[in-house]
Amino acid sequence: MHPRLIATPFFTLYTFGLLLASAYLAAFWWLTREGRREGLNVDALTSLGFWAIAGAIIGAKVMLIVREPSGVFSLSALSSAGDFYGGFIGGVAASAIFFRRHRELAFWRVADLCAPAIALGQAIGRIGCFMAGDDYGRATRVAWAVTFTDPDAARIGGAPLGVPLHPVQLYESVVCLGLFMFLLRLGRRTRMAGDVILAYTLLYAAARFGLEYFRGDADRGFVFGGLLSTSQFIALVMIAISLSLLVYRHSIEFGRAARRAPAHR
Repeated sequence: MHPRLIATPFFTLYTFGLLLASAYLAAFWWLTREGRREGLNVDALTSLGFWAIAGAIIGAKVMLIVREPSGVFSLSALSSAGDFYGGFIGGVAASAIFFRRHRELAFWRVADLCAPAIALGQAIGRIGCFMAGDDYGRATRVAWAVTFTDPDAARIGGAPLGVPLHPVQLYESVVCLGLFMFLLRLGRRTRMAGDVILAYTLLYAAARFGLEYFRGDADRGFVFGGLLSTSQFIALVMIAISLSLLVYRHSIEFGRAARRAPAHR
C-alpha cells in the first residue's frame, strides 16, 4: 500500500505512525467529549486518558516481546505498535492504578464511556496496519484480495510481496466501526453501568477469535501446539470473564430489584 506518506531528504512521515496517533487522539477526544456531556470531571478524564494510553503502549510492546522474544530488536518489532491485547491489558492495568488514586470517578460508568472510544481507535488504527503491510492476511483467491508491492511493506510490516492476501486489517476496521456504533446505541439504552464495556469485551473477543483465521502473519504467536493463536487464547479468556461478569452483575441486580418490589398478597 503506502507505508510512507511523505518522504523527504530531511524526514519521513510513515502512514502507520500518523494513523496510530490519530487513533489515540480520536479515542481520547471521544472520551472527553462524552465525559463532558455526562457532566463528569473532564480534567480527571484527561489524566485517565494519558494513563490508559501510556499503559496501552507499554503493554503492547511487552506482549510483543513475550510473544516473540527472539525478534525484539528487529525493525518490524521496533516500528510495530505491538500486540492489541497486550495494549488492552496494559491500558486496563494503568486505569486500575488511576482509579485507586482518584476515586471521584465511578469505575463502571467511566469504563462504559471508554468502550466506544477504544472501538473507534481500533477502526482507525487497523487502517494504519493495512497501509504498512502489518498484521497482514493469509493468501487467498477472493475477488477483493489485496497484493502488496512496496518493499517497505515487507521490510517494516513483513507482508509478502506479489501474493494476493485477505485484507484482514480492513475486516477488523469495519468490525470495530460497527461495534462502535452498536455500543453507542447500547449506551443510550442500558440502565446498568458496566454493560457497555463488558459488551465490548465480549463482542470484540468473539470477532477477534474469528478474524484470526484470516491472519497470515506467523509472528503473532501460537499456543497448544499451534491449535490457537495467542490472541485466540486471550479472546477465549476475555469471553469467559466478560460473560461471567455480565451474568453475575445482572443476577445481583435482579435480586435487589426483587427485594425492592412490593409483595403481592
